[in-house]
Amino acid sequence: MNTSKVASPKRTSKKKSTRKPKVVEHPLSSESLFSSREIGWLNFNRRVLTEAEDIRNPLLERVKFLSISSSNLDEFFMKRVGGLKRHVAYGISPKSSDGKTPLHQLQEIRQFVNPMLKDQAHCYYKSLKPALEKEGVFLLTWKELTEKERDLVKKYYNKNVFPVLTPLSVDPGHPFPFISNLSISLGVTLKHPNNEDKLFARIKVPKVLPQWIRVDPDSATLKFVSLLEVIKENLADLFPAMQVLDVMPFRLTRNADSDHDQEDAEDLLEAIEEELRQRRFAEVVRLEHGPHPDPWMLKFLMEELEISEEDIYELPGLLDFSDLGVIADINLPKLKFEPYTPVVPPALVEEGVGIFNSIKHADQLIHNPFESFAASVEKFIRVACDDPKVLAIKMTLYRTGDNSPFIRSLIRAAEQGKQVVCLVELKARFDEERNIYWATELENAGVHVVYGVVGLKTHAKTALVVRQEQEGLKCYCHIGTGNYNVATSRFYTDLGLLTAKDEITSDVVEFFHYLTGRSLKNNYQNLLIAPVNMFTRFKAMIEREAEHAKAGRPSQIIAKFNNFEENDIAVALYAASQKGVDIDMIVRGFCCLRPGVPGMSEKIRVISIIGRYLEHSRLFYFRNGAKDPVDGEFFIGSADWMYRNLHARVEAIVPILDRSLREKCWEILQLCIKEQRQAWQMNSDGTYTHRNSSDVGIHQTLMQIAKARVSMVEENNSGAE
Repeated sequence: MNTSKVASPKRTSKKKSTRKPKVVEHPLSSESLFSSREIGWLNFNRRVLTEAEDIRNPLLERVKFLSISSSNLDEFFMKRVGGLKRHVAYGISPKSSDGKTPLHQLQEIRQFVNPMLKDQAHCYYKSLKPALEKEGVFLLTWKELTEKERDLVKKYYNKNVFPVLTPLSVDPGHPFPFISNLSISLGVTLKHPNNEDKLFARIKVPKVLPQWIRVDPDSATLKFVSLLEVIKENLADLFPAMQVLDVMPFRLTRNADSDHDQEDAEDLLEAIEEELRQRRFAEVVRLEHGPHPDPWMLKFLMEELEISEEDIYELPGLLDFSDLGVIADINLPKLKFEPYTPVVPPALVEEGVGIFNSIKHADQLIHNPFESFAASVEKFIRVACDDPKVLAIKMTLYRTGDNSPFIRSLIRAAEQGKQVVCLVELKARFDEERNIYWATELENAGVHVVYGVVGLKTHAKTALVVRQEQEGLKCYCHIGTGNYNVATSRFYTDLGLLTAKDEITSDVVEFFHYLTGRSLKNNYQNLLIAPVNMFTRFKAMIEREAEHAKAGRPSQIIAKFNNFEENDIAVALYAASQKGVDIDMIVRGFCCLRPGVPGMSEKIRVISIIGRYLEHSRLFYFRNGAKDPVDGEFFIGSADWMYRNLHARVEAIVPILDRSLREKCWEILQLCIKEQRQAWQMNSDGTYTHRNSSDVGIHQTLMQIAKARVSMVEENNSGAE
């Protein structure tokens, strides 16, 4: 491919041409071929913020979306900005897919983030706060409290807050204090009555206390004041006889991007524990402060923290909207989405070991949260752990959550003498500490715990059950798109296949041998395994669709996942588009491919779906010349089309073989493509346009479909009786 310059498409005359459009050559690492990953992610978070602004959403759900957008931005700075800053500090300048250096990307990020911060503040102060007040929920400042209310809050402060606070001053006898990641602090400029020198002191706003204080818990009125505000207005109690010159709330964000390669599996646990210790003291990548900062204090913090003006963000209001989660959880059902109870798939209603007969009779495709995770996947593992006929259970755990029923079940199975193997991914970012704890608990119970393949993060979501049956050993397995996490199963959309088909389970058996041993198997019959064969299989299927289109046969690609950044896959998709393949991509987050570019990607469309549930399922479709689209090939699994997923992680993707389940997958994909309420269309310049032409979204539709499907089965069963 020519990389010297970008060729432009020729201008067309008004007279319609009968010639095929000229294929435009684009250079491989340029802005014309790829869009920015970082700006793509920020665009995604701006779409989340739009849900907070959308008055069609229930009010407390809007508050929750604002909280999520704030939390997302924190993680973005810790991971992405932290990594870019480390590249700059080390003098490393690898260019991104769209041809930008780390320094250039940081400049772009700042230009994008500042307007977003203003939009968050505007959403809170001009929209959400007034709307909450109309519903009887008041988020007040200290000055807005009555004298009686101040007395009530002051009593709470003296009893519950004052003893916990630790003012830390800086002077020759007191070094600059350690300030933890994402903690909110009050910086105070002090002066001794007998000395003109300014002094700095810091008070940490303790996270162990509620960040919003109910003014009068005994009153029916829902009035709250922020903990930060209360501490700020009572500083005199902390510094008796000292003169308080100025006060500035601020918050630090530290780098969470690892610069360590844990290649030695024997030392992995120790290396991860050390990384967690070092993360606490990692370099500062962002300082946020409130309006009208004290110039002297700001300069002092910059020097002590070794940061520049480019690392500083002035916020027009609250420092951390993620703390609004406690407000979003207020028990006011009328201000929330109507509760939805996931339906139980009819085939899995029977209790006990009947679940194995159901799976053996027909594959089951579970769509969470519309169908019950507890009554399907969780039940599958729980029953297996208690069933005396089950000899072995093997699972991968990436993020399992607190108080996990899966952990309890596996421990119980091991105590009963079953062969239990659990791969615990210690490198699951921000879940390392929890996973270390669970790994230790499992090992203490006799579970065989492994940490995966050397040098690779294991992201696959797989479980295998080996059962002694009358005809001999029978294997059952689950392969999913989401984690074995009960909490997230209630608000992440995910797909999971329960199957007893030998052609699938035999591959899963071999897959676990790869995870726990030193198997070098590379010829899986049906599974797509990264980094073994997944990339080559996907690329080959894309190229196969291009050949179908060239030969005039039906060709189509639909891919649904979270993020897209894999240059070779993108180039293959561009080539397929140029040969006439219709390509629809449903990418929730960032997408570095450019759709709709004349001569390059005219047949490619990209949408993002944002709504009540977090779109998390990975679902792939290749028509493969089939006249009936349902006869095409469908796959689900754990991998996005990202370089890291296809080349640097262990992932598993499984074909959907039963026609009835393929029909279900086709229905999901068609609903996504046609979505008009929650879908955003990606433009060729990387921006997005909200379709926004309906009041009924896909998640509501899928809830109705799930209920209707169960009702229909129940009616048919009652009619048969």
